[in-house]
Amino acid sequence: MKTQYEFHTLDVFTQRRFGGNPLAVFPEAEGLDSHLMQQIAREVNLSETVFVLPAEDPRALCKVRIFTPGSELPFAGHPTVGTGYLLATLGRIHLREERTTVLFEEGVGLVPVEVRQRDGKPDFVQLSAAKVPEFGPPPPDRVRLAAILGIRPEDILDGVDKPESASCGVPFLFVPVRDRGVVARAEPDVARWRVTLAHYWAQEIFLFCRDPELPGSDLHARMFAPLLGITEDPATGGARATIANGTLRWVIEQGFEMNRPSLLHLETDLKDGRITAVRVGGHAVLVSRGTFRLD
Repeated sequence: MKTQYEFHTLDVFTQRRFGGNPLAVFPEAEGLDSHLMQQIAREVNLSETVFVLPAEDPRALCKVRIFTPGSELPFAGHPTVGTGYLLATLGRIHLREERTTVLFEEGVGLVPVEVRQRDGKPDFVQLSAAKVPEFGPPPPDRVRLAAILGIRPEDILDGVDKPESASCGVPFLFVPVRDRGVVARAEPDVARWRVTLAHYWAQEIFLFCRDPELPGSDLHARMFAPLLGITEDPATGGARATIANGTLRWVIEQGFEMNRPSLLHLETDLKDGRITAVRVGGHAVLVSRGTFRLD
């Protein structure tokens, strides 16, 4: 096994450094086993760390394994987008056309990743979810949800927009609230979280409202995943893949309360009222490069 592994960090779903969602990527991770990957992800301590390996499926460019500080994920949006941007920057995705599509082999299957170039350099990366949204069982009631989020039950909507769980590979519990002020006031109670959601189908909460801060945005959101070791995530592409519900194009803002403003672009294809495809995209910025020593 090698004793030194190069890694890069990026900020994803932003066009400026120190915004968006930080990501670490090890572009040549061959030789690392699952235990070491988990230890490295815990040491790096970002929301996700990616390890790029040779593909097992001949159709794929590479195999991508994604770890939070606490566990491995079968799929996640910001790691997929960021890895696409990095591999294009390193020349491993050859940008011969205005738009170049490759396949990443992930835990959910093959994930199409499109890289759009500008002046020969990667500019925008968009993934297509390997799975259309799967909807889960009824969530806990508004009283219990409000208690774990530190808000009032009446702050949570219960009409056309109401709490609902869904997954495109990783389950999320989507909780709509009245306005941006409620989103900002949320302060999760991890002890109550464990009691309420430890055995529920979706253990991560995506809190959102239709009261965005920026012109041109459609939703304002925060995402909490304490049981994955993520207190709060600045930008959550895997969650965006499940929140389409009939809208063809959305711009979603997240991470503003963390001073990590992120913008995610969501597209859906609908046929006969059903979601048939979901795409999530955004920009990324390279931040650093380093060497991880294992000797």
